[in-house]
Amino acid sequence: MSEGFGASIPKSKALFERARQVIPGGIYGHVQPSATIPGVFPYFAERGEGGYYWDVDGRKILDLMCGYGPLILGYHHQEIEEAAAIQRAKGLVFNHPASLSVELAEKLVDRVGFADWTVFGKNGSDMTTWAIQVAREHTKRSKIAVVSGAYHGVDAWCTPGKGGLILEDRVHIHTFEWNNLDSLQSLFSDYAKQFAAVVVTPFHHPAFGESELPHEGFLDDLEQLCHREGVLLVLDDIRAGFRLHAGGSHRPYGFEPDLSCYCKALANGYSISATAGKEEFRKAATRVFLTGSYWNNPVPMAASLACLEIIARESVPEHLEQMGLRLQSGISAVAKAAGVDVRWSGPPSMPYLSIRDDPNLYLIQEFAAKSLDRGVFFHPHHNWFLSQAHKEKEIDLAIEVAGDVFRSLQNG
Repeated sequence: MSEGFGASIPKSKALFERARQVIPGGIYGHVQPSATIPGVFPYFAERGEGGYYWDVDGRKILDLMCGYGPLILGYHHQEIEEAAAIQRAKGLVFNHPASLSVELAEKLVDRVGFADWTVFGKNGSDMTTWAIQVAREHTKRSKIAVVSGAYHGVDAWCTPGKGGLILEDRVHIHTFEWNNLDSLQSLFSDYAKQFAAVVVTPFHHPAFGESELPHEGFLDDLEQLCHREGVLLVLDDIRAGFRLHAGGSHRPYGFEPDLSCYCKALANGYSISATAGKEEFRKAATRVFLTGSYWNNPVPMAASLACLEIIARESVPEHLEQMGLRLQSGISAVAKAAGVDVRWSGPPSMPYLSIRDDPNLYLIQEFAAKSLDRGVFFHPHHNWFLSQAHKEKEIDLAIEVAGDVFRSLQNG
């Protein structure tokens, strides 16, 4: 594994030691050190600009994770920051929602196409959990079907963690296999008329595993099956939303969910999430309580309005796909030249890289560690994210570093 972590970033290590005294685990959740490579990747960030960020020890790092997805336009985007600053000068939290909430809801309803209404929250889990409550309220049923290995948030019904859970938290949660409609039909047959919702992502992105795109017709067939069974189809578009298409991920895959949840790329880093739904579920939506002290903050809404405008105006999803294809072809070429067999999965704008004959992920971790030493953040076992700030120059730098690392791995 990469050497010199303690010597090269002492501030990060010292800060982590302080954090351990006052924060359980020091750093928790998906950004905890064990989620990448402990003792190698930086623990704390200082600032960001464009497609780069700096850690607390001053190292400039090309960021191919974009804060795990939110920064679809890159760090400190001028137009986003200006829109947020104008609203910030007026105020952050009031006794009432601001008019921007209406403007943003109108924008989302128009943008996603199938929807007639929208509500807002702060995090992805806010929306996926609320969406299944709406489904239960509408259908008066209890059971929820999810794809095995899928991630939908941190609430008790879906968290990948085990601490604090009781058996009753998951008694009505059932799993089926991605791209296998028969496995879902079997659930519907075993529990006749008991399912309220099926929750899916536009493509399957399990933890520590390769992404899987939907087979031709799978999502459309899934939609039809749900309609026949009186079950709501809920799209968890938290991770991919507005990266694959300016109108949401249902559009390129040719299906329509009943409810769709958005978050990460909605406001280029500002904290906001949303669920959009069809008219027939409006009454149920009004009966499921939804609130938070900071949820009506209009600053993220201003950022979101600007972000959605830029995504469509500047064809950002198309740019991400082009840069993703450039990255994939370039890294594949330098890997092949170095004698390393790599493979890609997932959409080009959200690629997942793996190395063949690497069952324990040792090689990909070594690749990510040595790349980080050279100033490029490749996550070893999570899909990457590209941003509008990644141009040919940044992609070519990533390819160059990958080639250097692959050669060093073979030499070693």
